Amino acid sequence: MLYITIRGGVTAMYRSRMGGGRPDPSVLGYLSSAGADSEIIAYDIVGSQAHVLMLLKTGAVPRRAARRILDALQELKSSGGSLPAADADDPAEDVHELVESLVVKRAGMDAGGRMHTARSRNDQVSLDTRMKVRDDINAMCGHLLDAADLMVSLAHEHRRTVMPLYTHLQQAQVGLFSHWLLAHADALFRDYGRLSDAYARVNKSPLGAGPVGGTSIRIDRDYAARLLGFDGIVENSLDATGTRDFAVEYMAAVSIMMSNLSRLAEDLVVWSTSEFSFVELADDLASPSSAMPQKKNPDVLEITRAKAAEAAGSLSAILGMVTGLASGYGRDLQQTKPLVWSASRTGISALLAVRSALRGIRVDVARMRRVTDASDLVALDLAERLVTERDVPFRVAHGVAAGLAQYARVAGTSVRKLSIQDVRNAAQQQKGAGQVADAETLHGIASSLGAVASLRSRASKGSSGYAEQRRMIAGRRRLAAKLRAKLGARTERVEDALALLEGEARSA
Repeated sequence: MLYITIRGGVTAMYRSRMGGGRPDPSVLGYLSSAGADSEIIAYDIVGSQAHVLMLLKTGAVPRRAARRILDALQELKSSGGSLPAADADDPAEDVHELVESLVVKRAGMDAGGRMHTARSRNDQVSLDTRMKVRDDINAMCGHLLDAADLMVSLAHEHRRTVMPLYTHLQQAQVGLFSHWLLAHADALFRDYGRLSDAYARVNKSPLGAGPVGGTSIRIDRDYAARLLGFDGIVENSLDATGTRDFAVEYMAAVSIMMSNLSRLAEDLVVWSTSEFSFVELADDLASPSSAMPQKKNPDVLEITRAKAAEAAGSLSAILGMVTGLASGYGRDLQQTKPLVWSASRTGISALLAVRSALRGIRVDVARMRRVTDASDLVALDLAERLVTERDVPFRVAHGVAAGLAQYARVAGTSVRKLSIQDVRNAAQQQKGAGQVADAETLHGIASSLGAVASLRSRASKGSSGYAEQRRMIAGRRRLAAKLRAKLGARTERVEDALALLEGEARSA
C-alpha cells in the first residue's frame, strides 16, 4: 500500500478566476482538502509518473521536459515517507496542487508546467481515489481471510462442543459451537466476495478523461492504465470524472461486513454475561469497571457494534452527497474522500480486533453441555422420529411433541426424563395423542433422545450434525486457500505493473 505524509511548508499555487485575487485565508482553509489528501499523495505521484510517461510516448511533451518532471517526481517519491505541506498562511488547495507546485519548484516552470498537460484535477482525484480503494480492498480481503481462517480452525477444535442454538434469543435446537463459527466464517467469505466484485469495477482508470469531455491532445489512456496496473479504463469521460458509485459500492460492502461483525460481537457479548457464561474474553481485551472491581466489560466487542453504526452512517452520508448531484464533477465530491478513508480504517481495525477477540476466547464447554442437556432442544427430534418411524403427519407429530414438552416444563424436568406414567398423563391431556403411538412407544422414543443422538442423526446438508461439520470445515479450508491464491495473484499484478512503471520512469 502506498503512503506518504505531509510535513513542513511550501508555497502553493491556488487557482483563481481570471483577473481575480486569492481567496480569503479562512475561506481557503474551508475549501482545502489537503489534510484528507495525505492518504493519497503517494498515489498522486505515481499517477503523475504514468501520465508523464504517456505524454512522452505520444510526443505531447519533449523528452528533456519529461525527464526533469520524472526526476522531480522520483525525488518526491523517495522523500523518506513525507512531503512538505503548504504554509499555514498559504495552504495548498489539495494534493494535486501540492505535488504540481513541488514539481515546478524542482523542475522549473518550463518543464514542470507541462506535467498537467491533457489532464484535470477531476480525473486526477478519481484516479487517486480508485488506486487507494484498490489497495484497501486487497488489504481488507487479506484480513477477512485471516479472520475466516481462524474461525475455521476454531470450528475444527470445537467440532464436538455441544451448545444450544437460538432463534428469538430462545433455545431452539441442539447445535455445535463449530456450527456457529462456520456461520460467521461464511458471512466473511461473502464479504470477501462483495469486495472482490467491487474491485473489478474500482480497478478501471479514469486518467486522461480530462475535466469532463476529454482533450484535443493525442494521448494513450490505455497505456497509462496498464502502467498503473488497471484492468482497463472508464471509457466515457463524463462518467470517469463525475461518478463515485465505485466508492459507494465499496463503502456498502464495508458496511455490510461491519454489520456481520456486529452480530458476531453481540452474540459474544450476550454469551459472556454471568447469566450465560458460555465464553470469556481474554483479560487484555476487556476492562474492569471504574467502581465495581468484579466486572469484566467486553469493550472490544461493544466498540465493534458502535463502529458498525458509524460505517452505516458514513454510507448514508456518501449516498446523500452523490444523490443530488448533476452530471459532471461537483466540489461536493471532495467531501466523499474522508468518508472512504474512514471506512477503510474502520473495516480493517474491526477485523483485527475481532480476530484478536476470537483468538483469546475461552469457551466453557462443560457449561454449554449442561445447559443443552437441561433443556428440551430435542423436541423437534421427537416430532421427526414420529414422522419417520410412525408415518405421522408432521403437524400432528409437532403437536404431540409440544404437549410432552409442556408437560415436562410444568413438571420441572425434560422430555427425555419423563416416566411412562408421565407420558401417559401427557397423552391423555392432549386430544388424539394416544392415536399416534402408545405410551410405551412414545416413552421409548423420548428417552432415547439426547444431544449426541440428535447431532448424529442430523442429515440435511449444511446442518449442525457431526458429519456435516467435518465436511463443511474441510470445504471452508479449501475455499480459503483458493481465495488467498486469487488475492495473491490480484495483488501481484498491481505490484508488477507499478514495478514496471518505476523502471520506465527511471530509464525514460
